[in-house]
Amino acid sequence: MKNILLPTDFSENSRNAINYAMQFFNNELCTFYILNVQKASVYMTDDLMTAPMNASVHQSVVNTSKQKLVELIEELKKDTANQNYTFRAITDYDIFTDAIKQAVKAKKIDLIIMGTNGATGAREVVFGSNTLNVIRKIDCPVLVIPQGYLFENLKTVLYTIDDNDHFNAKGIEPLIDTLSKHNSSLRILKIKEDDIVTIAEFEDKKELKDFFKNINHTFHSITNVPSVLAIDSFVQIMHVDMNAMFIKKETFMERFFYGSETSKISYGTRVPLLILHN
Repeated sequence: MKNILLPTDFSENSRNAINYAMQFFNNELCTFYILNVQKASVYMTDDLMTAPMNASVHQSVVNTSKQKLVELIEELKKDTANQNYTFRAITDYDIFTDAIKQAVKAKKIDLIIMGTNGATGAREVVFGSNTLNVIRKIDCPVLVIPQGYLFENLKTVLYTIDDNDHFNAKGIEPLIDTLSKHNSSLRILKIKEDDIVTIAEFEDKKELKDFFKNINHTFHSITNVPSVLAIDSFVQIMHVDMNAMFIKKETFMERFFYGSETSKISYGTRVPLLILHN
């Protein structure tokens, strides 16, 4: 049984990510923990005015959150009545990433699924701050669903690596699970700075070929093209349904997610991103 964490702020984006999760795990035994995080800085006067005189600020906002979660879970139960799904509500009053970290540890979460917050003015914003912070600070796989993206059969999954990556099977289980569950084909894309093939790269390719021997896979490379543009183009040309990558600091993946002062490319991911950690 899988334990899946679904953060929600009750927005359309977060509900869309939850809907994706319901279809992604079709016919699988899962417990979904639906988490809403509140903090004092977002309290509105109207929220406090509706609270009973003897209720604290904390009680007022948390009770409202709990009621919304109850209503959301009732809707999901009706929509997924034929599935082996269990739903649990979590309301927290904390910093967002701290609440996520606590839930991951306490509930032994296998995967976090959340929507993008959308661009907020800066051209190089890929995701909203909450999503980016979870990717950077939480040591748990994250599946990020683009705004408005509807579930489609995962016929083709992309696994993106760069010159600094050396294959390590640690942390790759969510990708293997996805490929196996959806019977997907795998495209392995290496983004290179030059055409030189090193011994280490040759050995990595051999390891990858052996590791994925039971999965329909192909190798591809793109040289001397900015990572954002390379991935975006490949996704469109190869009709990719999901992109998986390990996130590590000081690699082009960092630049992909957080941008650079010189980059002028504004990128919104076209397909769900599976973020892996090793």
